[in-house]
Amino acid sequence: MAKQVLIIDDDPRNIFALTATLKSKGYKCFSAQTAQQGIAFLHSGEAVDAVLIDMMMPEMDGYEAIPKIKSQHPAIPVISVTAQAMVGDKEKCLDAGADDYISKPIDVDKLLAVLSKHINN
Repeated sequence: MAKQVLIIDDDPRNIFALTATLKSKGYKCFSAQTAQQGIAFLHSGEAVDAVLIDMMMPEMDGYEAIPKIKSQHPAIPVISVTAQAMVGDKEKCLDAGADDYISKPIDVDKLLAVLSKHINN
């Protein structure tokens, strides 16, 4: 059965690119354009093997959303995705509860390695 990934990102272009990339590698993808939608999706009961979450979003950013996701779904790996690759960003994401971190532009091989590290393929 295909591994299922929830992509939470406010930019439809990022969702499209990640979905196309992951689908081509055999993943099934779901998406949400706000953290609130992503959290609601996780409550829907659909099985999700990992979450990719953009850190910079309006209303609720990844730093606020990750602790909420992890408190309710501790077994689901959450991988933060950020375009702001500044010194200390990785630590800040991990401190927020992310299981891993990847920066944009996304290196496909790195993304797949991070996912396979957290999902038992």
